[in-house]
Amino acid sequence: MESVLYSATIFLMTAVIAVPIAARLGLGSVLGYLAAGILIGPVFGLVGSYETGELLHYAEFGVVMMLFLIGLELDPRALWAMRDKLIGLGGLQIGLTGGAVIAASMYFGMGFNTAIAIGMIFALSSTAIVLQTLSEKGLMQTGGGRSAFSVLLSQDIAVIPMLAILPLFALPEIHQIATDGSIHKEAAAASEHSLSLVEGLPGWGVTLVTIGVVGSIIFGGMYLTRPVFRFIHAARLPEMYTALALLIVVGIALLMMLVGLSPALGTFIAGVLLANSEFRHELESDIEPFKGLLLGLFFITVGAQIDFAVLARSPGQIIGIAVGIIALKAAILFVLGHAFGLRKRDLWLFTLSLAQAGEFGFVLISFSMQQNVLPVWASERLLLVVALTMLITPLLFIIYDLLSKYAGDHGESDLPEADEIDERGPVIIAGIGRFGQIVNRLVRSAGFQTVVLDHNIRTIENMRRFGVKGFFGDPTRPEMMHAAGLSEAHVLVVALDDPEAALKLVAFARRERPDLHIVARAYDRGQVFRLYQAGADDIVREMFDSSLRAGRYVLENMGLNEYEAARAEQIFYKHDRYSVQELAELWREDVPVAKNDAYIARAKELETELEARLLEQKQEDDADQRS
Repeated sequence: MESVLYSATIFLMTAVIAVPIAARLGLGSVLGYLAAGILIGPVFGLVGSYETGELLHYAEFGVVMMLFLIGLELDPRALWAMRDKLIGLGGLQIGLTGGAVIAASMYFGMGFNTAIAIGMIFALSSTAIVLQTLSEKGLMQTGGGRSAFSVLLSQDIAVIPMLAILPLFALPEIHQIATDGSIHKEAAAASEHSLSLVEGLPGWGVTLVTIGVVGSIIFGGMYLTRPVFRFIHAARLPEMYTALALLIVVGIALLMMLVGLSPALGTFIAGVLLANSEFRHELESDIEPFKGLLLGLFFITVGAQIDFAVLARSPGQIIGIAVGIIALKAAILFVLGHAFGLRKRDLWLFTLSLAQAGEFGFVLISFSMQQNVLPVWASERLLLVVALTMLITPLLFIIYDLLSKYAGDHGESDLPEADEIDERGPVIIAGIGRFGQIVNRLVRSAGFQTVVLDHNIRTIENMRRFGVKGFFGDPTRPEMMHAAGLSEAHVLVVALDDPEAALKLVAFARRERPDLHIVARAYDRGQVFRLYQAGADDIVREMFDSSLRAGRYVLENMGLNEYEAARAEQIFYKHDRYSVQELAELWREDVPVAKNDAYIARAKELETELEARLLEQKQEDDADQRS
C-alpha cells in the first residue's frame, strides 16, 4: 500500500509542477506531462521500470476514454458535410505520409511489418499541441487553420482502424531459453487476458461471436442508453451519472477485449452512436476528468520510459531522424496544401503546424510493443524521435510568424478583396456578431438606414442569405470608414470582438470626427475605461444589462414585488453609471487595479453609498406599505 501511495504522490506532484510551467511557456500540456515523466524517471530515478509498467496498464485506459470522447464529438451528419476535406485532404495526407515513411524505413533496412507500424506512427500529428497553439494565436478561423483542423480530425478517426489492424503485423513470437535449458515461447501478453469469449472456437465461431458483440454495442448505444439514463435520472443522485458513464466505457472496453478486439474501437463506436443523444454533454462532463488524469498519467509513464542512454549513444542519428521526419512531412503537406488551394500565409501555416509527430504516436508505439509489432530497440528510438519532433513544434510556429511578417503583417492577399461600399447612412455599425446584429435589427426596424461592416466574410455571407446587406472589409482601415460615410454619419457603433481593434477604431473616429456620437461595446470595466479615454460617448458592457435583469428576477423570487425589484434595479443601474465615471478618473492603464490605492478607496466608498441608497429605498417602500 505504501509503495502505491508513494508512486501516486510522485507522479501527481511532478505533474502539478511541470504541466503548468510547460503551459505558461507555450509548450502545451502533453510536453509538460512528458517532461514530468522524464524528471521522475531518467533524470532523478524516483520511479523504476516496474512501477512505471504497473501504472501503464491503468494509464492506457485514458486513451480508451479519449477515443470515446472523440466519438461523442463526431456528429455523423457533420462528418458527412466535411467528407471532401476529411477523405481528400486528410486521407491523402495520412496515405502519402505513411507511404513515404514506410518506403524510407524499408530503404534503411527495416522489415515490412515494422515499416508499416512506423509509417502509421509518423503519419499522425499532435492534435493537442496544434489546436491549442492555433486557438491561442487566433489562427483557427484562417484557411490554413481550418484545413489543419480537418487533417487532425481525419487523423483522430484514422487511429481507430490503425489500432484494429496493427496486431495483424505482429512479428514472429520470441523464443527464450529458460533456466533449465529448455526453449519456450514468450506469452506474457496472452497471460494478461485469461478471459476470452472466442478462445477454442473455430474460425466461423469467432466471427459470429465478434459480430454479435459489436452488434450488441451498436444496439445498446442506439436503443438502451436513453431508458437507462432516464432510470438513473429518476434517482436524482449526481454520482450515479458518473457511475453510469464509467460503466459504459469500462463495460464496452471489456467486451471488446473478450473477443480480441481493441477496446478503443468499441468505445469510439459507442461515442459516435451517442453523439446525437441528449445525454451527450452529461457523458462528456463525467468522463472528461478521468480521461484527463489517466491520459496525463499515460504520457508521464511514456516520459519515464524514455531511455536517454540511447540518445547519448547516437545523438546524431536520433536528431537526424527527427529533422528528416519533419522535413518529409512538411514537403508532403506543402504539396497537398497547394493542390487544395492554400496560398501564402495559409499554406505555410498548414505546412508547419502539422509537420511534427503526435501524442497518438506514443499510443501506437506502446500498443505495437504489446502486440510484438515493434522490437524494443526500435521503440526506444521512436519514442525519442516523436518527443523531439513535438519539442520542435514551437520553433515551427516561430518560423511561421517570421514568414508571415515577410509576406505582410496582415496577410490581406490571402483574403478576398474588400467590398466596394455603394451605400451611405446615418448609422455605421462596425462588427456584426451577436451584439451588432441586435443593434442593427433594432435601428433598421425603427426606419433608419445603417451601413454594416465586418472583417469576417462568412458572417457577411450569412447575413446576405437573410436579406441583410453588409460589406466585407476591415473597419479599422481609414479608407474603409471614409467609404462607409464617416464624414456624414451621425452615430458610429463599435461592436468588434477584438478589444485592440475596437480601441483603435474609436480613437481614429474621434480624431476624424470630434462631433460624432460613438457607441462602443466593452467586455469589462477595464475596456470601458480604455474606450472612455479613447473618446467613446456611450459604452455598453456586453453582459451588464442581461445580468442586471437576472438580478431583478432573483429579487422578485426573494419576496420583493415587481415595483420594488424594478426600483432596486434602476438605482443600481444609475449608481453603476455614476461609479464608472468616477472611477474612470482614477484608473491608470500602467497600474494594476489591485495596486491602485486611490481607485480601491473610491470603489469602497461607492459600494457603501450604493448599500445606503438601497437601504433608504427599502425603508421608503416599507413606509409606503404601512401608510
